Amino acid sequence: MRTLIISITLFLVFTGFAAPDANEILEKVDQNLSSENRMMESTITIHGKRNSRTMTSRSYAVGAEKAFTEYISPARDAGTKMLKLEDQLWIYSPSTDRTIQISGHMLRQSVMGSDLSYEDMMDDRKLTDTYNAALEGTETVDGREVYLINLEAKVDDVAYHSQKMWVDTERFVPLKQEMYAKSGKLLKRLEMRDVVKIAGRWFPRTMVYKDMLKQGDGTEYSVTKIEFDVEIPEYIFSKAALKQ
Repeated sequence: MRTLIISITLFLVFTGFAAPDANEILEKVDQNLSSENRMMESTITIHGKRNSRTMTSRSYAVGAEKAFTEYISPARDAGTKMLKLEDQLWIYSPSTDRTIQISGHMLRQSVMGSDLSYEDMMDDRKLTDTYNAALEGTETVDGREVYLINLEAKVDDVAYHSQKMWVDTERFVPLKQEMYAKSGKLLKRLEMRDVVKIAGRWFPRTMVYKDMLKQGDGTEYSVTKIEFDVEIPEYIFSKAALKQ
């Protein structure tokens, strides 16, 4: 009987049945990157065709429903604020003292000239809520062994119909992502670097976004401070806070 059990175990291993489930991998990615709430300070450098510019911001988020971002510098951008409440997004511009709502096709536009769209910023849902995953195999990225998984959208209201994701096999953080349109056209590429452990989870401090449809060398998003599961005052997530 013991010999039979060992033989069955070896059969399962060598025929691939011991390989991790792709959706389980995605769940572990969500556990690292998602949180009940968070506060984050960051530096955003936009590498344009001719020059680069850097902004700093502070943002707060509760789940996938509420988010608030304020740009701190440079002076020309300081005081610009964004508020997301579920599927609605508002932007306040101090130069005009006006608040406008972003909706429809405008959500595909660039945020502050970066490689991120408003659509990118709006969708903070867990990957397991929006995609089905399939494991393609293992590769190496920046000297780290990774799982290559394919993601196919299981809901209609996502910016990208499919994705390829290279997930660190030990830390379960994506080191590279490619986002595709329904036609199969590559729309964006994302690289994650400087992975560190924060509050018991692995998190990338640097993310480089590249919109494949625009010129320039991408947008580098560097996290200078982040706190998970902190208490955030409710008044921050109000339209009144945009003008304060």
